[in-house]
Formats: sequence, structure tokens, C-alpha cells
Amino acid sequence: MPAGGFVAGDGQKAYPGKLTPFVLFTCVVAAMGGLIFGYDIGISGGVTSMPSFLRRFFPSVYRKQQEDATTNQYCQYDSPKLTLFTSSLYLAALISSLVASTVTRKFGRRLSMLFGGILFCAGALINGFAKHVWMLIVGRILLGFGIGFANQVCQVDIIIFLLLLLSVYNNSVPLYLSEMAPYKYRGALNIGFQLSITIGILVAEVLNYFFAKIKGGWGWRLSLGGAVVPALIITLGSLVLPDTPNSMIERGQHEKAKTKLRRIRGVDDVSQEFDDLVAASKESQSIEHPWTNLLRRKYRPHLTMAIMIPFFQQLTGINVIMFYAPVLFNTIGFTTDASLMSAVVTGSVNVAATLVSIYGVDKWGRRFLFLEGGTQMLICQAVVAACIGAKFGVDGTPGELPKWYAIVVVTFICIYVAGFAWSWGPLGWLVPSEIFPLEIRSAAQSITVSVNMIFTFIIAQIFLTMLCHLKFGLFLVFAFFVVVMSIFVYIFLPETKGIPIEEMGQVWRSHWYWSRFVEDGEYGNGLQMGKSSNQGTKHV
Repeated sequence: MPAGGFVAGDGQKAYPGKLTPFVLFTCVVAAMGGLIFGYDIGISGGVTSMPSFLRRFFPSVYRKQQEDATTNQYCQYDSPKLTLFTSSLYLAALISSLVASTVTRKFGRRLSMLFGGILFCAGALINGFAKHVWMLIVGRILLGFGIGFANQVCQVDIIIFLLLLLSVYNNSVPLYLSEMAPYKYRGALNIGFQLSITIGILVAEVLNYFFAKIKGGWGWRLSLGGAVVPALIITLGSLVLPDTPNSMIERGQHEKAKTKLRRIRGVDDVSQEFDDLVAASKESQSIEHPWTNLLRRKYRPHLTMAIMIPFFQQLTGINVIMFYAPVLFNTIGFTTDASLMSAVVTGSVNVAATLVSIYGVDKWGRRFLFLEGGTQMLICQAVVAACIGAKFGVDGTPGELPKWYAIVVVTFICIYVAGFAWSWGPLGWLVPSEIFPLEIRSAAQSITVSVNMIFTFIIAQIFLTMLCHLKFGLFLVFAFFVVVMSIFVYIFLPETKGIPIEEMGQVWRSHWYWSRFVEDGEYGNGLQMGKSSNQGTKHV
């Protein structure tokens, strides 16, 4: 998710303000963006494990699963059309995200949210009433386009909401609404959007479990069409809510922005905060050629992290669980009901572990969570591979798992999910977003998102085919990459906990390897407000 951009020297600046009902309503609408993203991730694996859905749209897969007792257990879901149904959303999200930032900048966040909501509604309705495979794929593509637009707006508003809740407790309000988090709490606040995604995944898995029990085999329509509920909230909310002060300032509407800021804060005196917002807007608009700047030698560490962290995040194998959890559990011998319930269990662990990350990321540090999570995932992947290999071997002979065996497999998969959810899951977004200086931030963040979406699409598209050919060895392939990425983090990633963004250059200048690229006086400090904090010099 995009993270803070401008930080006061002590990480906070006391502006007068209240947590108004207007702001609460705004953030509830914004939360729907994360929830619907998670819902779309969790819903696809559930419906593709429902026999009635497969019989209607993917009869070849249904025959392999239900009628052919000799089918290799690893290959029963191997179907390019089936994987395209899942992966098309992420390719569409990638394409639309490249356009969404320009639309948001020129026409405001409100219009982007409205357009995203309309696309969400259209995609959900087409999927819910689908009669042919092409309708499913078109619906998923529209949902992907909606994600690209709505999340351009909603990610930031989730952070605003958490910052405002924090401000009530600490008697302070964030320095910059859309681009700042106090450095002491930056990690926890930025993981808020990830939390909303995991909740969306869990909601989808719970609904899948109950909708699959509907007699007549049409429950999948409710699962797919259910996305229209948060989509309508986004759409209607965008019609009610005005643009943010930041967006108005960017388009030269200063008086309207000041009036809106007074309403948001619930106080009359907002002049200091307004002046700072105007200064920040002018500073960001003065930046030229961010893509060219990104290729300069002094930004080599930033470019490396912008590419490698999201690349590695997708090679942890987590999408095997999140996209295809019920399918995977069905593949290794669970009944349809048991596979859907097991997915609910892993989804619950995902939410709980994300809360652990929110609690610990600013206490224990990024490197510790990366390395601990990597070790945990490595052990679990090896155990799961051994269990599946021992049960089904290379031939994938069909059969159900004994109850105790199933409990062991689900337990280790849950431990694996927990390891990801408090490490590579949230930190794969947090760390890249907090290391970029102002002059390259937009370009570098675009690269991070693009790499993530590209490899999300690739993994979703080829996973079931890889499972068919590599069998239980697929888990060992992911385990190998976990080893590689853990070594990468240990050697090349410095600790960024508790360091103000304007002081982040110290991290690279003091690193044994990256210091050769980043020299004193070369690092862009972004926009500084006030005196630098002494804590900014604390680094690895």
C-alpha cells in the first residue's frame, strides 16, 4: 500500500481537530475497497470447488473430479479456462492501475471511487447472473478494473481512519492526511489496508461455506454476486462524499479545500495544516522526470527493493492458499464441505496473524518479522510436502485423508499462513512504500504495484498446471524461494523501524553494500517539516 511521504521531525505535529461522524463515514466507505479486494481473492477458490459451478461452466474438470475414479489427484483441476477465471482479475487490475493515478490526479479521488464502484457493481452482477464462461471472465475483468480505480483512493483512506483513531488517543492529528504516518506508528498504520483485505478474504470463505449448502446448487451465484454489496456502498458513498482537501488543492480549489478541511476537522482554525498541505502540493508538483530519476545510480537500492520485494512476496506460495484454498484441500483428499471449512480456518488465522503484525511491526522491526516468518514458512512447506507426498506419492492416487492426517496438514498450513500474514504479507507492501524519497516515490511505488500484480497473475494462471506436473514437489519449489528471499533480506535489507522518512538516507549510507551507491549529500530528503528527530539516526 502507499505509505507516508512527509513527516515532522518528531513524527507528529499537533493540529486541532476531532474525529467527526463525517470522517467515520468516509472511512467506512473507503474500507469497502480493501474488503472487496479480499472478497474477490477469497471467493474464486470457493466457487471453483463447488460441484454445481464446475458442472455448469467447467464440465471437463467436473468429470475428472466426480466421475473418473482413476484421475490423478494432483491434476483434477488442471484447466487453463479455470485458472483464467481466477487470474484475469489481476491482469485487469494491473492495467487499470496504470490509468487510475492519472484519472485521480486530474479529476479527483471522488470520481475515481465512483468509477471503481460502478465497475465493481457491473462485474459482480455479470458474475452473479452468468450463463457462460465468457461472462464469468468479463465479470472478473470488470472487477479487476474496479480494484485498480477504487483502491487508488481507498488504500489511503484506510490509513487516514487509523491515524484519526490514533489521534483521539494521543491528542494529535496526522500531519498529512493522505501521505503521512507518524514514524513511531508507521508500520502498524500502513498495515491497516492489508487487514481489511484479510477480513474480506475471511468473509468470502465463510459465505462460500454456507452458500455451498443451498439446495439446488445455485449458491455460487450468491457468492459471486455478493460483491455487489460493498460495491454499492462505494458507489453510493462516492455520490455523497466530496473530494478530499488534498485533491482540491492539487486542482487549484484552495478556498473549497479550506472549507472542507474545517468540516473534516470539526474546528475553525485549520490555517497551519492547510498551509502545510499547500506547501506539500507545490513541492510534489515541482518534481520532474521521476522515471528518469529512478534509474540514477544513487537510487539503485530503491529500485532493487521496488522489484525484488514484491517479486519474492508472490513466490512465497501464499497464493496457492488464498486463491485456491478449497481447491487445494479438495485436491489432497478433503470433501467439499471439509475443504471449504478448512479455508475458513486458514482465513481466520490470516486475520489474527495480521493483527499480530500490526502490534509487533514497530516493536520488533521489519527484519525480524521477515526472517522469522520466512523460517516458519520454510518448515511448514517442507512438512506439508512430506505429508502430501507420503499420502498420494507421485501418481496422485485418489483417496480421502484420515482425520488425524487431515488435522496435521491443516495445522501446518495454518502455521504457514500465520508466518506469511505477519511477515511477507504486510511487509511486502510496507517496506517498499516507506523507503522511497519524494522525488521518485510515485514512479517507484508504481513499479512495486506492477511487479506484484504481474506475478500475482502469473502464479494464479500457472499454479494448477504446476501442481499437476510437479505434484507435492511444488511446495518444495516455493520452499526454495523462501530460502533465497530470506537470505536476500538478511544480506541486503536494512532495518527501517522507527526512522522518519526524511532521515531514511542514513539507512542506505550506513549499509555495508548500498553505501557505495548512496553518498553523503546525494539522497533526496523529501519535504521536511520542522527539525529532524534524533531518533532518525538510529539504524542498523
